[in-house]
Amino acid sequence: MQPISPTDAIFLLGESREHPMHVGGLQLFEPPEGAGPEYLRGLADELLSQTDVQPTFRKHPAFFGGLTNVVWSADRDVELDYHLRRSALPSPGRVRDLLELISRLHGTLLDRHRPLWEAHLIEGLSDGRFAVYTKFHHSLIDGVSAMKVMQRVLSPDATETEVRAPWSLPPRRSAPRDTSGPSLLQTLGQVAGSVAGVAPTTVSLARAALLEQQLTLPFRAPKTMLNVRIGGARRVAAQSWALDRIKKVKAEAGVTVNDVVLAMCAGALRLYLADQNALPDTPLVAMVPVNLRTEQDVEGGGNLVGAILCNLATDVEDPARRLATIAASMRDNKKVYSELPRTQQLAVSAFLISGLAFGLLPGFVRTAPPPFNLVISNVPGAREPLYWNGARLDGNYPFSIPLDGQALNITLANRAEFLDFGLVGDRRNVPHLQRLLGHLETALKDLERAVGS
Repeated sequence: MQPISPTDAIFLLGESREHPMHVGGLQLFEPPEGAGPEYLRGLADELLSQTDVQPTFRKHPAFFGGLTNVVWSADRDVELDYHLRRSALPSPGRVRDLLELISRLHGTLLDRHRPLWEAHLIEGLSDGRFAVYTKFHHSLIDGVSAMKVMQRVLSPDATETEVRAPWSLPPRRSAPRDTSGPSLLQTLGQVAGSVAGVAPTTVSLARAALLEQQLTLPFRAPKTMLNVRIGGARRVAAQSWALDRIKKVKAEAGVTVNDVVLAMCAGALRLYLADQNALPDTPLVAMVPVNLRTEQDVEGGGNLVGAILCNLATDVEDPARRLATIAASMRDNKKVYSELPRTQQLAVSAFLISGLAFGLLPGFVRTAPPPFNLVISNVPGAREPLYWNGARLDGNYPFSIPLDGQALNITLANRAEFLDFGLVGDRRNVPHLQRLLGHLETALKDLERAVGS
């Protein structure tokens, strides 16, 4: 049996009915020309015939000596027709109906007695498209790894008819990564040893980051309606934006694409909270995950992600000034962060996000300031059009995990010339979640006018 790493065990230990700990993705496909009414049935049959299931798709927590969440168990026989499911939308098959279905699916727990993943083929959209919704437990695979797996299922060739199932993909040839990970005590020991053995400039950078507060620190964010205890029900929203529009703002303002994305989100949050009479006087702070993977370990399972806190400048009315403040916040934080050794990067990340653990304490979320207000994550996706058995990928929306004190999550992925946004909110505490999509468009238009793009 394979040990469960401390990092991955956190996602298992922290799961409850109110806190499902899986990441999901919704893909929309345009069927190939001439596809008949049996196209999706044939696709499902072809997938179910691929019974060579790779190790990651066989794993679930074992019950070991009366304990669980300690080691992985691997099922010898995987019941594929349990994990792969077909659904049909009620008439008239609107995208709204699809997102309502995904909202329910994203709020239900995975069965820990079975491998921790599901895939749903969904038909019945009035425009003829079909959808695929997949979810993986975060202890099994992180968002970057999940995106890479789904990209390998697809092809840039519209004429290719081979149907690849994600669970049957052979591992790529790359150096193996130790996914067991060090324990907390080992990590602390490594941090102490690395600080003692590195150059004075690195030590001063670490001191600047943690003691002189050149990094945006947790627990400085304002308390908002998003920073409350949550229930188990979810609501999702999704929309795509042309990457060219965002690149034009980037070029005019001299910032990065991610800076523009964060400014879009900041503008949308400002409008949304103002609508709810809940806009604080001080700026919201977002936790922005940073990928720490190398070429050697990008295909591995488990989690290897750092964190930066960004001032979203939601107290600034002028969109151009707000964008400049966000760009400066990201630039200054990344400069300090990037010059630290990886062990110290992980240690700083752990410090920045450690406040989330306090959300498990009774009354903490209600009385204490939040470590940050929400997570905004940009997951790398494909840079070219992709197809699956001739069907064109027409949308690729990632959905992540709300937590106590973090009732809203925004995750996006690039898809050729588009950015696909996936929003997940607690159903009760983030009312009218879909309005954020309109506010995102308004925020982008405001940025375009402000910088003259």
